[in-house]
Amino acid sequence: MVDEGEEVDGRVVVIDKTGVAAGASGIACGVVRNNYFQPAMRRLMAHSVGIWESDPEGLSYHPVGYMQISCEVMREDVRSIYEQQREIGYESVFVEGANAATNYMRGLFDDWQARNITSVLHEKRGGYSNNTLSLHGMAKKVEDLGVEIVAGPEVKAFVPESGSKAIRTVETSLGNIGCEQVAICTGPWIRDFWDMLELPRAITVKDLQGNVHQDVDMWRYWQLEEGVLMVPPETLLTNDGKVPPVIHVDTDAPLLSDVDGSVISEDLWGIYYKPDWHFGGVQGGASPYKVDTPVDEVAIDPYGPASPEFVASDDFAHMWVSALAHCHKRFEGCMPKYHREPSGGIGCFTADSFPVFDRFCENAFVVADSNHGWKMIGVGHLIADEMLGEEQELLQPFRFSRFAKGELHPVSSSPYPWS
Repeated sequence: MVDEGEEVDGRVVVIDKTGVAAGASGIACGVVRNNYFQPAMRRLMAHSVGIWESDPEGLSYHPVGYMQISCEVMREDVRSIYEQQREIGYESVFVEGANAATNYMRGLFDDWQARNITSVLHEKRGGYSNNTLSLHGMAKKVEDLGVEIVAGPEVKAFVPESGSKAIRTVETSLGNIGCEQVAICTGPWIRDFWDMLELPRAITVKDLQGNVHQDVDMWRYWQLEEGVLMVPPETLLTNDGKVPPVIHVDTDAPLLSDVDGSVISEDLWGIYYKPDWHFGGVQGGASPYKVDTPVDEVAIDPYGPASPEFVASDDFAHMWVSALAHCHKRFEGCMPKYHREPSGGIGCFTADSFPVFDRFCENAFVVADSNHGWKMIGVGHLIADEMLGEEQELLQPFRFSRFAKGELHPVSSSPYPWS
């Protein structure tokens, strides 16, 4: 640590309260996709997929592709995604119509049996990563460049220089660090750092119809449940023995229990899944649910009851395994093979559920990923370029000012708040 005001000689220092891959990022599903209805997100993700593809081995990345399999209410949105992917040169295949969609899926999985499916968007790029290995691979890359990763300190405050808003000292539990610029990239903990910068918890939002909403919560929380079915990963290979794309299914077909036949859901529901040799099974998740606790009371404590990493509920396990059986006959009767271990986590979303990348207090760059962070690996160098004075066009649609200006991102029909 250095004393307040001491020069840092151009060093880049990463402060990590616990350590690399210690939290939810180390155990999450690690899906990398460009399946976004929002043009700005799609362009940003295409850029990030290119970063993942630049070093699959070093980043433990598996470029198997990604599939969005949807019901009729989502068909137009998904067609729009396909058309806009084509415009930016992002390779994908779009299949529509119930019979065509079923035939396409049975060409991959002969036991495919999902109902009410009328479109398939098959992204040839994208895939998934093994998160713990990926994070250690990222850490090695930055350390090889001279970046110092300091594990253990907890950031307590940002101290501006006299007569200015610019941050010149970061106070931590183990001492102070002088700084020229600060990047705050803290995932679900971003709310607390927002408070340290004395930024507003309640904001004004102008929606896409021009209506102005006062006192809108800047932050909201969703619980993200994921899990692992302990069957051999090879159980989910394709008909020709290959590793399949990451599968994402959204449907309004009634979801029935694979245990007793009872109705779990008659509303639009969604799941995603993939074979994963790192987890030793089939791993994935489902639609999140809102944390209704008042935002001030949400405990963002890695060991607390609303932990960013947690063991998914019995309701999730019942729903997710039943949904797998809804899609594939091979998973019928597999409920006893669900493995209870920490997976998923709590996500901190912005007022419109999309990221904020912006500078505050003159030299503090806030990266509020709104739970899109894992797949956005390319954002880091874009932000670094901006910190060095080069404005980045890809980041412009994600400024904080969009809320007051009414420049929000369009909303799709997906049951997921981040799509």
